[in-house]
Amino acid sequence: KLVKEFYSNLRKASNHNEEFALSSSVKGERIYLIARILASILHIPHTGLYVFEHKKWPEVEGFHPNQILSILYPNDPNVHPNMALTTNRLSVDHRLLHHLIVHQILPTGGRYAKFSRMQVFLMWCILSKIEFCFPFLMLKTMVRDFSQKKSVLPFGSILTKVFQHFPIWLEGEVATKLKKEDTYNKSTLNRMG
Repeated sequence: KLVKEFYSNLRKASNHNEEFALSSSVKGERIYLIARILASILHIPHTGLYVFEHKKWPEVEGFHPNQILSILYPNDPNVHPNMALTTNRLSVDHRLLHHLIVHQILPTGGRYAKFSRMQVFLMWCILSKIEFCFPFLMLKTMVRDFSQKKSVLPFGSILTKVFQHFPIWLEGEVATKLKKEDTYNKSTLNRMG
């Protein structure tokens, strides 16, 4: 319930020349988030690349789409940046990495047979050991999902920590248990190929 309230009151709170910020309110309490604040709440770093592109290839020094595509599709001599990005031809390791990205790092709803340029970019970052700013990605994902008609409400469990930080009274809220299908085990990996 509180996650829905957070997203229904979510607003972008920064101008073009300012650090990217979001604001919302839950139970009358104002929440203001930038990457540094979110990182502090979650006890994670807010260093690395501040990059988020929804529709086009990210422009980052050292990143060349053809390079990562040739790694993801090693048996396809015709890889190019405008090709359809499908998961069915990925190796098991790369499918697992993609699965983690679409369920944990950049949560998406719906089908997972195709993947976005941003997801490919994150795969490149992880495989190349290039640090990216996860709190910044989380904030941008929240805005992306809020602005779409059909979307998931990502980072519910993380928002609980945000609510506790601000402090928003959680008493009376019903906890949601983790479903079996949301865990990784041998069975999950076998279903992935």
